[in-house]
Amino acid sequence: MKVTEINIYPVKSTRRIALRESEVLPRGLPWDRRWMLVDAVGTFITARQQPGLAIIDTRIGDTTLEISVNGRGSLRLPLYPDNRETMPVVVWKDRCDAVLAGKEADAWFSDYLGLPCRLVQMTDDLLRGVNQHYGQPGDQVSFADGFPLLLISEASLNDLNSRLPTPVSMRRFRPNLVVDGDAPYGEDAWRRIRVGEVEFEGVKNCSRCVFTTIDPDTGIKGPDKEPLRTLSTYRRKGESGVYFGQNLIPRSGGTIRVGDAVEILETMAS
Repeated sequence: MKVTEINIYPVKSTRRIALRESEVLPRGLPWDRRWMLVDAVGTFITARQQPGLAIIDTRIGDTTLEISVNGRGSLRLPLYPDNRETMPVVVWKDRCDAVLAGKEADAWFSDYLGLPCRLVQMTDDLLRGVNQHYGQPGDQVSFADGFPLLLISEASLNDLNSRLPTPVSMRRFRPNLVVDGDAPYGEDAWRRIRVGEVEFEGVKNCSRCVFTTIDPDTGIKGPDKEPLRTLSTYRRKGESGVYFGQNLIPRSGGTIRVGDAVEILETMAS
């Protein structure tokens, strides 16, 4: 079993950047979900409410983040801002501080979305902890929904697509890591794995939402509510949600690469 994709999403809810290799940090992959949009009171904004975010492209340069979307001038922001003005922000039930990206960024996104909003950044000195019900003291996460990385197997997507009237791409599910091999949904039970030189702990299956119904090419929600509708027929766990993918927390550092072997060290059953 090998890694077939490594992805980051620098601005929460925007398009992926596909990588050939990446360092692994305690809070995930460098620059993954390090920027996020918030409203006037600091509550996070995602493509769940604003599907147009899903078609914004980003590019990481040596010193800047470039943000662009068809038909609009690009926005460039420093990776390491001089401005240190912060505001409290809310991601689901979590509260943490974030650095303001500045008036130019706020205006660019406000104009694009047609509503007032602000862009904020999680710099290295700012911390957001992982839910201690699943993690350990000191575990960190960026502006991702809850955990440092998400892994999905190609076998799971292939099984889902065999049930759908129209197949969907892995981009609907926004994983950081994609692996081939193993049985469909085998990742549900992975407690500890090694990817190349890095060990990860599988801590919680990923609950899916309306975001999966947004076409990543058009930014439009599908009227048939697929693939969430089909997933809900066989991947629902009581009242807790519909699940697809495994959330991971790094338990060592190092570098991972496309093509790296994936070794299952421990399963939930064992």
